[in-house]
Amino acid sequence: MSFLVLVPEVVYDDLVPLVAVISPDISLRAYAEDMENLPGAESAHVVLRWIAGKRYERFVLEGKAVRWLHTASAGVDHVVTPALREAFHYRPGLILTDSGPAFGICMGEFVLAWMLAVAHRLPTLLEQERQRMWKWVVQEELYGQTVGIIGLGPIGRGVAERCKAFGMRTLGLRRRQEPVPGVDMVYTEVEGLATLLRESDWVVIAAASTTETRHLIGANELAQMKPTARLINVARGALVDEAALITALQEGKLAGACLDVFAKEPLPPESPLWELPQVFVTPHTSPGWTDGLRRRQFDLFLRNLRHSLAGEPLEGVVDIARGY
Repeated sequence: MSFLVLVPEVVYDDLVPLVAVISPDISLRAYAEDMENLPGAESAHVVLRWIAGKRYERFVLEGKAVRWLHTASAGVDHVVTPALREAFHYRPGLILTDSGPAFGICMGEFVLAWMLAVAHRLPTLLEQERQRMWKWVVQEELYGQTVGIIGLGPIGRGVAERCKAFGMRTLGLRRRQEPVPGVDMVYTEVEGLATLLRESDWVVIAAASTTETRHLIGANELAQMKPTARLINVARGALVDEAALITALQEGKLAGACLDVFAKEPLPPESPLWELPQVFVTPHTSPGWTDGLRRRQFDLFLRNLRHSLAGEPLEGVVDIARGY
């Protein structure tokens, strides 16, 4: 019996030999984003969504045989459209899995690179080099500082693991208060967030974007942070009240911010965040889109293909109601 999997044409050639090793019963069919019709798509069992793809939605909605949608992204707030949310509700056998575990290494390294660059004043030193200026600057050590990580999924744990290796004290916030490797103290809910903010020299946002986490960091939360602390956001712009953050930075209530995600993307040219000297802006590029990330995305999808064929539970199953 053929097991039909629809995959984006951008990864089709790479996946064909890898899938052939798993089982001759798996049949891959490539689709393009601008494709109007794909013959036989209505018989598909699995749909793979790659980064920024949109065509997957129609395949799932129209393919009554589809029982599993896999996304190569870590977050699913942009994947579960209103129409798909309804489909998941009325088709209880339909499963969504994400690729969160694939991102822990690259995004953990990105956050640490930012922290090292800011602490050791690399932007200032590089600007001095450009101006041929020979001047010492006072630097910091990450060793002994405290990092508070909001969200201890695969990305948050990846950040914690790397910070711990640099001798930092690690705090974390999650829904369940249970031990997490590499995290010294795990907090939950509102009181835990307040403690984490007060004690942290660096606050890293790595939580999922849901209705519950919208503006999780607002004016009140920013006021609880140390004036010497920095905020790093590699999750979603919606988790931070951007206007409140801009005000706090302009008034010197925070030492700085490293922002990879924003309320509106691309970040509008008129945003004050571009001009604030203590703010570092990147274009939603913290995953880095490295070769290592791509291999881990493939590996996770292929493992789940094996699980699916064997009738075993899949990895990374998303709770549609919670949004992660």
